[in-house]
Amino acid sequence: MDKKKKPRRKRRSFTKEFKTETVRLCGVGDRSVAQVAHDLDLTETAVREWVRRAEIDAGQGPPGVLTTQEREELSRLRRENKRLLMEREILKKAAAFFAKENT
Repeated sequence: MDKKKKPRRKRRSFTKEFKTETVRLCGVGDRSVAQVAHDLDLTETAVREWVRRAEIDAGQGPPGVLTTQEREELSRLRRENKRLLMEREILKKAAAFFAKENT
């Protein structure tokens, strides 16, 4: 029972339009998610995640789950907060340096 593992394939990125069309194909109902994934040479896990994310973005997800837009905004705000904290630290050090220099 020596099963050989498939070689890992290079990480691919897909356009928003491609993902939307894939989700639409899953929603039509004539093929399962697994069949759509196989037909498009995708992993079933990725397709299921796209379908789940599309449901959340359409407001059909569980309560409290962030939409894609909210996740992007949160990420942007975290980056901005990190930058502002760094700027504040630099200004505090500069103020201390110049205060010490003037005495």
